[in-house]
Amino acid sequence: MSHPDPMGTGTLHIDLNALVDNWQVLDRQSATETGAVVKADGYGLGAGRVAKALAGAGVRTFFVAAVEEATALRATLGQDPVIYVFSGHMDGDTQTLSDLGAVPLLNSPEQVSRHQARLPDHPFGLQIDTGMNRLGIEAYDWSPEMSQDASLVMSHLACADEPDHQGNTDQLKAFLEMTAGLLAPRSLAATGGILLGPEYHFDMTRPGIGLYGGLPFEGAKTVARLDLPVIQTRTIKAGEAVGYAHSFIADKPRTIATVAGGYADGLIRALSGNATLYAGDTPCPLVGRVSMDLITVDVTHLDAVPDHLTILGPQQSVDTLADAAGTIGYEVLTSLGHRYKRSYS
Repeated sequence: MSHPDPMGTGTLHIDLNALVDNWQVLDRQSATETGAVVKADGYGLGAGRVAKALAGAGVRTFFVAAVEEATALRATLGQDPVIYVFSGHMDGDTQTLSDLGAVPLLNSPEQVSRHQARLPDHPFGLQIDTGMNRLGIEAYDWSPEMSQDASLVMSHLACADEPDHQGNTDQLKAFLEMTAGLLAPRSLAATGGILLGPEYHFDMTRPGIGLYGGLPFEGAKTVARLDLPVIQTRTIKAGEAVGYAHSFIADKPRTIATVAGGYADGLIRALSGNATLYAGDTPCPLVGRVSMDLITVDVTHLDAVPDHLTILGPQQSVDTLADAAGTIGYEVLTSLGHRYKRSYS
């Protein structure tokens, strides 16, 4: 049976009001300024629209991964908000940093020297490594004098999504030791750090995943809903197979819906045979393998097959879907494909 009218690709609904509500709840957790991380195209939901909504709610400081991400953000937000760049001052960034007024978070003595030589009057922040061993100036290279004129000194927690992990207290101790006596504002907490409590908040918090409805912010409102159109349905007999490698074989007559969406759209192959879609509140199991553009779903138990099934939404969070794929909500969000129609409300 064909479904002649649905769109050929899914619709990704982004609730900007829920996003703002999540920011406001996290903002109320601390007495400090609350920024917002909008890297990776606003965690896959559209950095321009996300940042504009957050700016309207009062956000004045944004964080991106690379200076290229700051270009579109500045065009959307104008000159007033501060845009920090986590990757710092890379060799090819000088002119763009200058043009945009973006603030690099310098990660090494080499970046400090580069910035001082090329943009001596341009604002900068510093990132220090307190135990994650990813980005930041190491303790043996660190000198408090580096922070003179810095607009922010930050570090990043490696284990904040596990509140009882010893790494949190170890990094807090290292951060306090390395920044003792500094006059520059300090920042340690992203979403997980905010939830760890006031001793992690310092002068600036910078929530990311929690804004978009992800853990460890368990109280977050749902921001993303993904509806996938049903292209075709068919009834198969017991013993018939579905999809590549015949990985699903029916044990009795079943109705199978072929749904637009696959690994080219961010629905990774690890979801094969593990994921659940929803017709309203009724769960429908994904059967067979995820292919590039299509998935197949068992809808035998439905009275009527709808024109779409929902894979993200109030029924299933990004983290629940991520669990089915053996990954994390961050990967689910940032993998969402460009073929989806995007709807903002």
